[in-house]
Amino acid sequence: MKSWLSGEAFAVIHVKNFRFFLLYRIFMTMASLMQSVIVGWQIYALSHNVLWLGFIGLAEVVPQVGISLFAGHYIDLHNRRKIVNYTTLLLILSSLILLIYSSNAAYFSAKYGIIPIFATIFLTGLARGILSPAQVALMGQLVPRNLYANAATWNSANWQVAAVLGPAIGGLIYGFWGIVPAYSLVVGLNILSFFMVMLIKVSKHTIIETAEGVFTRIRTGIRFVFKTPELLGAFTLDMFAVLFGGAVAMLPVFASDILNAGPQGLGLLRACPAIGAALMAFVLMYHPPVKETGKVLFIAVLGFGLCMIGFGLSRSFILSGILLILSGAFDNISVVIRGTILQLFTPDDMRGRVASVNSIFIGSSNELGAFESGVAARLMGLVPSVVFGGIMTLVVVFTTIKVNKPLRKLSLKSKM
Repeated sequence: MKSWLSGEAFAVIHVKNFRFFLLYRIFMTMASLMQSVIVGWQIYALSHNVLWLGFIGLAEVVPQVGISLFAGHYIDLHNRRKIVNYTTLLLILSSLILLIYSSNAAYFSAKYGIIPIFATIFLTGLARGILSPAQVALMGQLVPRNLYANAATWNSANWQVAAVLGPAIGGLIYGFWGIVPAYSLVVGLNILSFFMVMLIKVSKHTIIETAEGVFTRIRTGIRFVFKTPELLGAFTLDMFAVLFGGAVAMLPVFASDILNAGPQGLGLLRACPAIGAALMAFVLMYHPPVKETGKVLFIAVLGFGLCMIGFGLSRSFILSGILLILSGAFDNISVVIRGTILQLFTPDDMRGRVASVNSIFIGSSNELGAFESGVAARLMGLVPSVVFGGIMTLVVVFTTIKVNKPLRKLSLKSKM
């Protein structure tokens, strides 16, 4: 067993700070995705309107995009571990507000409607706009360069395991015991994540002295991404694939009206992509996608789009779950490749700013994708909107193949 754990696949696990980082990530991700499942079902139960599910994404993406670039600037200038820790406090506050609201939902909904829920989602988006680039930048400090691909794979596997457990547990607790116990667990997990990141011991990263102002430094980070075709291609490919191809925001409707699965089924469906991603992550630990990386990336996103088309047409709970598992497996290949490209192609003193651009590309696409899904479902109908999104994902893949030659020919093996 000892020799097995000492293999290349487990090399980064021997870094103590990285182990604490993984524990932080798994608790925080479980809490975040549990909250997402609970809020989605809660909003739909109160409104029975698919458009409101789309507005959940919009309420989160506006503050996230608005603060991300400024966050990247300060992340490059200050202690990244402390930024992560303090911002996690905002997530704790958000989950406490939802718990209080839901503890007397009849009173608060009668007096304030669902405004407090959307205000809390706004606060959560603000926190994630800071946390997302801060986490990426912090991880780059915790491991040596030759372990970046291994760290990206473990980080993704860790996230996916949490994404399996979080939605499933959240849906089950909500379905069997109610919303207050479900939100209570979210609060507890956020608190655990706060203490885990406090255990990380890392010095302040090297800062290159400059007289540049905040807006100049932000522009420098943006220009770096747009002048690096491998970064720009990976970011835009994933952004548009998620924007058009994601059906997660509509899962409450599929679970309720098409598959008749209830909140328990919703939790399981939300967990399915993460199951596939976690399984693929363990495969990538032993077979990292560092050879012909560009081709592998395009195949993965193509497979994701096809799975979304199949999911939209499915009427079977089991088949829908299988397709979501496959979509998660394909998506995880993209996540690992993008994360490795970001770490390998970005200087440490720019990592916060570049990660903030990535946060806008990728993070915002999830929330804007949720809004797009809600609007498309309202205008086109639920099933046609999901199928249309999958087709658009395929269009994005073939367009990127044609216009981005460096990404098409990329092999990360030579960069490590």
